[in-house]
Amino acid sequence: MAGQEQFRDVENRFVGLVSPTMPIAGHGSHPCQGLYWTRKGKAPRVAMIATHYNVDFAEHYIAPYMAARGYGFLGWNTRYRGAEDQFLLEHALIDIGVGMKWLREQGVEKIVLLGNSGGGSLMGAYQAEAQKLTLPVEGVVKAELEKLTKANLYISLNAHPGRPEVLTGWMDGSVIDETDPTKRDPSLDPFNPDNGPPYWQEFITRYRAAQVARNQRITDWAKAELKRLNAAGVPDRIFPLFGTWADLRFMDPAIDPSDRPCPGCYRGSPTVANRAPSGIGRANTLKTWLSMWSLETSQCRGEAHLKTIELPSLVIQSTGDMGVFPSDAKLIFEALGSKDKTLKMPKGAHYFEDAPHYRGEVADTIAAWLETRV
Repeated sequence: MAGQEQFRDVENRFVGLVSPTMPIAGHGSHPCQGLYWTRKGKAPRVAMIATHYNVDFAEHYIAPYMAARGYGFLGWNTRYRGAEDQFLLEHALIDIGVGMKWLREQGVEKIVLLGNSGGGSLMGAYQAEAQKLTLPVEGVVKAELEKLTKANLYISLNAHPGRPEVLTGWMDGSVIDETDPTKRDPSLDPFNPDNGPPYWQEFITRYRAAQVARNQRITDWAKAELKRLNAAGVPDRIFPLFGTWADLRFMDPAIDPSDRPCPGCYRGSPTVANRAPSGIGRANTLKTWLSMWSLETSQCRGEAHLKTIELPSLVIQSTGDMGVFPSDAKLIFEALGSKDKTLKMPKGAHYFEDAPHYRGEVADTIAAWLETRV
C-alpha cells in the first residue's frame, strides 16, 4: 500500500470509559480514553492495543496502517497520559484492562498487545500480571487486577527493556548533587572532551557503575523521605530530576553500533538536551520514583515480566533508532518466554517518522506475521 489512498476506508471513533479505581474527573473527562481505528463499517475479529506510561497513543502512527490492513487498533490512554509524575503501575494496569475488556465486548476474538517505545515494558507487565498477580496490593485494587483480560499475542516495537533501565542508561553518571544541576564530577563527565568520545572501556565501565549508583542514591533518599513525610502525616511530595540525556551511545557510535545518526538523541544535541529540564522522569513523586524508575523497587522492569510471556511474540527494532539500540532488542527477544518468537530489524527512526514508506513496510511485516497466527 502507498500514499493516502490506503486510508480512504479507515475511520476512528472516540472511546471514553470509567476506571474501577477512578471516577470521571470533575471537569468531565474519562480516566481511560482513546481512539478505535477500523475499516469503515467493519468489526474486526483481531485488534491491537497500544498504551504508554504517559504519552498519548490515541493517534498512534501505526494505527491507520493496521486498520487499512483489516485489523482493529485501539490507541489507548490511562489516567496518567501527560501525568508521568503521578504514575503508579497497579492503576495503569487496571486502566489498560478497561480497554482490553472493551475490545472483547466489541467482538474481538484475538487481542494483540503492542508494546511500543516506553510502552513495551508496560504492556509486558500487563500480560504478566494478567497471567499471575504478583504486585503487593490489597482490597479493590487486588480484586480488579485479578480480573484482567489476557491477550493472545505480543509485539515489541522499538521498545525499551524497562522504565528503570532506560532512565539509568540515559542518566548523567557525573551528577554529584541532585539539588544543583551545575555540580558534576569532571572525571565522569561524558561531555568533557578529556573523557571522549570515543570512550575507552575503562571509562565506560566506571560511567555505567556511576549511573547505577545514582539511581540507587535517589531510591535510598526516596524511601527515607517517604518514611519521614508519612510519619508527619504527609502522603508524598514531588521532586525534580535533571541530567537524563547522557547515554554514552548518544555520543559514541562505536558503542552498540547501528545506523543511527550520532551524536544525537530524541531531543537533538545531547550536550544541549542534557542541561535542559526536558528529559524523561523530569518530575516525580516519591511513590512514582519507587513504582516506575527505581532499579531496586520498580515493577516496570521488562525482563522479569517478559520471561513469563509464552504468547507468540514479534520483536521489531529499527536500525536508525537514536534511543533504543540493537542490544536492547536482543535482550527483549532473549528474555521472552515464548517458543514462537521472531526478531526483525527494519530501517527507520524510532517512530519511523523519517520516511512514511517505512511505516507501511513495518505494518506489512506485522500483518504478515499476524496472518500466520490468527
